[in-house]
Amino acid sequence: MFALVAVMALAWLPQYSQSAEFDAATPPGGQFRAYWVDAFGDDLFDAPRIDAIVTATKAANLNAIVVQAVRRGDCFCNRASVPRTDQPGLAPFPFDPLQTLIDKAHAQGIEVHAWVIATAFWRSGGTPATPTSPTHAFNLHGPSATGYANWLMSRDDGVLQSNTDWLVDPGHPDAAQWIVDTATSIVSNYAVDGINLDRIRYPDGNSQVGVPTWGYNPVAVARFQQATGRTDRPVASDPQWAQWRRDQITNIVRKVYIESYAIRPSVRVSADTITYGNGPQTQGGWTNTRAYAEQLQDWDGWMREGILDLNIPMNYKRDQTSPSDQRKMYQEWSDFAKDQQYARQSVVGSAPYLNDIAATVRQVRTALAPSTAGNFGAGWVGYSYRTPDAMTDAGTRTGAASRAELERALTQVSAYDPVTPPVFASTTNVPPMPWKAQPTTGHLRGIARSSDGTVLAQTQVLLFSVASGAIVRSVKTDGGGWFAFVDLPSNNYRVDASGETLGLADVINGRLTTLGQGTPAPTPTPTPTATPAPTPTPSPTPTPPVGGCTGSVGPGIAPPPSVPSGVRGFHASWFGQSGYPTLCPGETSTAVVAFDNSGSFGWVSGRMGEVAYLGTWSPEPGQDKATPLGGDGQLGSPATGWPRYNRIALQPAEYVGPGQVAWFQFTIQAPTTPGSYRLYLRPLIEGAQWMEDYGVFWVVTVK
Repeated sequence: MFALVAVMALAWLPQYSQSAEFDAATPPGGQFRAYWVDAFGDDLFDAPRIDAIVTATKAANLNAIVVQAVRRGDCFCNRASVPRTDQPGLAPFPFDPLQTLIDKAHAQGIEVHAWVIATAFWRSGGTPATPTSPTHAFNLHGPSATGYANWLMSRDDGVLQSNTDWLVDPGHPDAAQWIVDTATSIVSNYAVDGINLDRIRYPDGNSQVGVPTWGYNPVAVARFQQATGRTDRPVASDPQWAQWRRDQITNIVRKVYIESYAIRPSVRVSADTITYGNGPQTQGGWTNTRAYAEQLQDWDGWMREGILDLNIPMNYKRDQTSPSDQRKMYQEWSDFAKDQQYARQSVVGSAPYLNDIAATVRQVRTALAPSTAGNFGAGWVGYSYRTPDAMTDAGTRTGAASRAELERALTQVSAYDPVTPPVFASTTNVPPMPWKAQPTTGHLRGIARSSDGTVLAQTQVLLFSVASGAIVRSVKTDGGGWFAFVDLPSNNYRVDASGETLGLADVINGRLTTLGQGTPAPTPTPTPTATPAPTPTPSPTPTPPVGGCTGSVGPGIAPPPSVPSGVRGFHASWFGQSGYPTLCPGETSTAVVAFDNSGSFGWVSGRMGEVAYLGTWSPEPGQDKATPLGGDGQLGSPATGWPRYNRIALQPAEYVGPGQVAWFQFTIQAPTTPGSYRLYLRPLIEGAQWMEDYGVFWVVTVK
C-alpha cells in the first residue's frame, strides 16, 4: 500500500549504531554533543577547512555540528530561498559549504544541524556595503523600501539598528513568512539532520532597562491595533502589546516546526534560547525572567506545546562565584532546562570562549549531570568551534591550539579535570526522538477562511472533539490565516473560526493532516496553454509473459478524498497510482503515479527552476541514486526510457497549473533475480527544490 507519512518518519530516522560504547554516566538513549560552528570566521570557506571541522568534532567524541548556514539574510549554501553569501574569501561557486559539510560529516557518522539567524538580515560596516544580489531581502525590504514593503524592526524611540545589525520585524507578516521560508528551504533542499533557529526573539539594546522596546514597524503596530481594536500607539511596557509581540515569535516557531515536519518528519527542530541572569528559581518564576519579559521569547511555552524537538539554552556564564555568582546562575538554568523538557529534549549550551579549559570541562559535567530533581538533559553544545577558550577569544592563543587542549581535556585523563573517566571518554549516539520514531499523536494544520473565501488573519480557531462536542484546543491564526495544532490524540475533530465551521479532520498518529485552502493561486506570467494530461489505464498491462511465466498488476490505488491547494510556492500532493506489479524476470511494466499541483506556482516544462520531475528517493535506492528497476542505462541502471538514471519521469504536460493533476508514467523492468524490490520516489522542481510528498513507493515482485 501507499506508504504513509508515519512509516516514512521511521524510514528517515538515523540508524543508530548498536556497537557504540557508552560512558557510564550517559543515559541509555545517548547524548547530543556538538560545537556551534559560526560563519563569522573563515572556517566554512573551503573544503580543507571543512575537513578540519569534521576531524576536530570526531576527535572530541562529539556527534553533531550546529553550523551557521544563514547569517544575515544570506546562506553559506547554494540551494536556499535566500541568496548565496557574497562573503569575500569564500571558494567560488559551485562550491557549497553546507553540502560539503553534510557529505563529509555524514561519512563520519556526524549529524549536521543548519543554524539560521532568524531576524538579522544585514550589517552595517561590512564588506560588501550592501548585498550584491538584487533579490536579497535587505535590498527589497530594508531602509530603501517604503510602506508595506518595509520590514525593518524599529525601537520605540525610532532607532532602526541593534548595534550594527538591521533586523526584520516578526510582527510584519511577510517578514515572518520570510523567516519560515528561509528555514524550510534548507530542510527541503539539504539532507540536514536538524534546523536550528537563533535570535528568534526581540533584540537586546532596549531604550529602557528591562522593558521590551523593539517591534515598532508601522505594519506591526497596525496589526496589533487591528487585533485588539485599539487606536493608540502602545507604550513598550504595555502588557497586551508585549503579549502580542511574544505571540508573533511563537507563531514563527510553530510554523517552522510544522512545515519542516511536512517536508521531512524526522528533521530535528531546535532553538538557541536566552538565559540571562539568574534562573527562574531566583527570579520568582519563568514569567519574571528576562527571556520571557524582555526578549519576549517564551521558550518554556514552546516546550510545553511541543513545537521544538530540542531546546538549547545558551547558558553563557563564566565559571566564577565572584564578583557575581555566575556558577549558581549556570546551575539554575541547567536545572530548569532539564526539568522543563515536557517529553521533548533539552541540551545545555555553554560558552567555552568565556572560560579556560578546566572551567569548560566543569560546565560540561554540570550539563550532563542530573538536575537537583534528578532529571537528565540530552547533552551539551559549546560556543564555539572557532573560539574554544578565553585565550583564543583574547587573541593570545590560536583556535587550533586551544581546540587541541579542549579535545584532550574532554577525552583523556588530564590536569584539566580531576574526575575520571574523562567526560567524553568514548563515543555515543545522538538520542532518538521517540515522539517521532514511535508517535502516539498527530498534527493538524490549515488556513482559516470564511465562507466567502476571506482569509481569517489573527483569528481564534477552536478545535472540537466530534465525539464529545467539547473544545479541545484553541489557537490564533497568523497574518496569513495559517494555524496548527501539535500533538493531538488520534481522533475526529471539527475546526471552527468566527462562528463558522471550517471543516472536519481525522488526525492519525504520526501524520500531519491538512485542513482548508491555501492562498489564491496567481496566474503565471506568461500563461502557457495547458495541454490535457493523459489519463492512463489504472492498472497497465505488463509486456507479454516470458517463458511461460505470467505477470500481473494489482489494482490501482484511488486518490484521497481531498488534497491541499494554493499553498504558497511549489508543492505537490499524491493523487493516486497504478497497482503494484508481479513480474517475470526481465519483464517490463508501465507504472503511473498522479500528483496534484497543490502549490501556487505552475509547473512549466523546459524551464529550469519550474519544471517538475519525479526523482529517486530514500531509502531505496536513496536520493538521486540508480535503481535496478529502471533508468537510462547509466550507473548500472537498465535502459527503460527514463530521462536520467535518477529522474524517473518528466511532467507529461507542457504546463501543469495550480490545482491540476499530472499523471507521470514510466517503465519498470524486473531484475533477473527473483525477489521483492522497492522503488521510492519524490516529486521535485528541477534546479529549485524537492517537493514535500515523498511517501510514494512501488513494490515490484519478481517471480
